[in-house]
Amino acid sequence: MKAIKENFVLIIIIIISLTYCTTSDKNENALSYLSELDLDVVANTLSQKEKENGWQLLFDGVTTEGWRGYNMNSCPDCWTVEDDCLTVISEGKEQDYHSLVTDKVYKNFVLSVEVKLTAASNSGIIYQVTEGPKYKYAYETGPEFSIIDHENWPTPLDDLQINGSNYAMYPPRVKPYKKIGEWNHYFLVVDGNKVTQIMNGEIVVEYEKYSDEWIRRRDNGKWMYYPDWGKFDTGHVCLQNHGSTIWYRNIKLKELK
Repeated sequence: MKAIKENFVLIIIIIISLTYCTTSDKNENALSYLSELDLDVVANTLSQKEKENGWQLLFDGVTTEGWRGYNMNSCPDCWTVEDDCLTVISEGKEQDYHSLVTDKVYKNFVLSVEVKLTAASNSGIIYQVTEGPKYKYAYETGPEFSIIDHENWPTPLDDLQINGSNYAMYPPRVKPYKKIGEWNHYFLVVDGNKVTQIMNGEIVVEYEKYSDEWIRRRDNGKWMYYPDWGKFDTGHVCLQNHGSTIWYRNIKLKELK
């Protein structure tokens, strides 16, 4: 009996160790993509190192080429290029909001973006986005890496809504955001069902899509009212227009096999 108990304990230890190692390896893999970037390179350009590692430039700092409005054929007038950045220039009512989406769709990828907020500004990086006449907004279909100045937001927000969260799904485990007027680095890794959100070099959210926990959170929160939310594995990358001024630059993407 003693031998059986000892063997049982050993098996449990091995399972825990393997789980930890697997999680640790995935964390290291996600963070390792950061080392492929040259953060001091001229804005909106790729260094030779980045090119060799398979990075693509999604914004050239001059035009909106490669982007268009959600459910639109061209770039809406509310977006423009200003000071080498993509920015929203209108502050209308919600029905006038037009978010940007990439022309291309992606499945497994790494995305790197620098963002500067204004006071009480609100936006987000939405991914795995699908278009169609049944959808009015991109957020009806895909998860969101939240970008928001929650500290100056006019109403209280919970941690599922603040900067760095996976909106209405996962709160950020740490809060490494910088103050208004400084550039924040948002880094997103979508590798199969494993998703990692990194802000300013620190992991803020990790989750496994379709896991029991993910399904429970989806089915018991805001997204229970959006039946197609999260059901797509391939989709556009979206920069959300939420009616406030915000700047995007150095938008780079690497497709994973």
